[in-house]
Amino acid sequence: MRIGASLALIAIGAILKFAVNTQHTSGFNIGTAGIILMIVGAVGLVLSVIAMSVRRRTDVVERTPAGSRSTTYMAPSDPADPGY
Repeated sequence: MRIGASLALIAIGAILKFAVNTQHTSGFNIGTAGIILMIVGAVGLVLSVIAMSVRRRTDVVERTPAGSRSTTYMAPSDPADPGY
C-alpha cells in the first residue's frame, strides 16, 4: 500500500465515522467500519514511510578530471526489486 492509498483509507474512514449518520443498521455499525478503515490506513502509512526511509539509493555521483560531476542511475541488482 502506498502513501496515497493510505491517505484515501484514512479519509474514507473519517467520513464514515464523523460525517455519516444512520438511524437503523442492524448488525453493521458504520462508525466502527470507519474506525477500522482509519486504523488500516494509519498502519499502511507508517509502513510506507518506513519502507521509503530504508530503501537503497541507486544513484552514483562521479567526479571527472575536468571538475564537472555526472550522475549515473544504476539498476538494482535484483530485477524483482524495482528500488522505488
